[in-house]
Amino acid sequence: MPSQGSRKALKGEPFSVRFTGPTDRMVEEEARRTRRSKSAIVEALTDEAVRIRRFAGIGFRGDDAARRPWVIGSGLDIWEIIQMLEDFGSIGRLVDETQLTERQVRLAIAYRDSYPEEIAGATAQNRRTAEEWHELYPFVELSPTA
Repeated sequence: MPSQGSRKALKGEPFSVRFTGPTDRMVEEEARRTRRSKSAIVEALTDEAVRIRRFAGIGFRGDDAARRPWVIGSGLDIWEIIQMLEDFGSIGRLVDETQLTERQVRLAIAYRDSYPEEIAGATAQNRRTAEEWHELYPFVELSPTA
């Protein structure tokens, strides 16, 4: 599910919840499949659902440990749109020179403004130099860029 970056989330007060039989079985199966507790599964699903409702037009994709938000209809993760915005320098230029709509870009900006550490971390990782990648993974040979 979405990463909280280096921040430690404060836990709220415990409460109980009762699911219908089919929902409980799905949560149990997801917990078994991912080797996580039912509480961790419910918390992650709830966080993702809240973000989807707050930012209509985003979805989440990726493996359990690396879920990431993307703008539906664009094919791009939010961090990719933000990085493109940084590279293009303005919303207008980004919209004019790509297939993104202004609404999609503004949605990505709004999400970034609410979760800045998450998006900054993803863009920073993508902007690593060849030397940084080699230091992390010395056994991997990088292809020269054109």
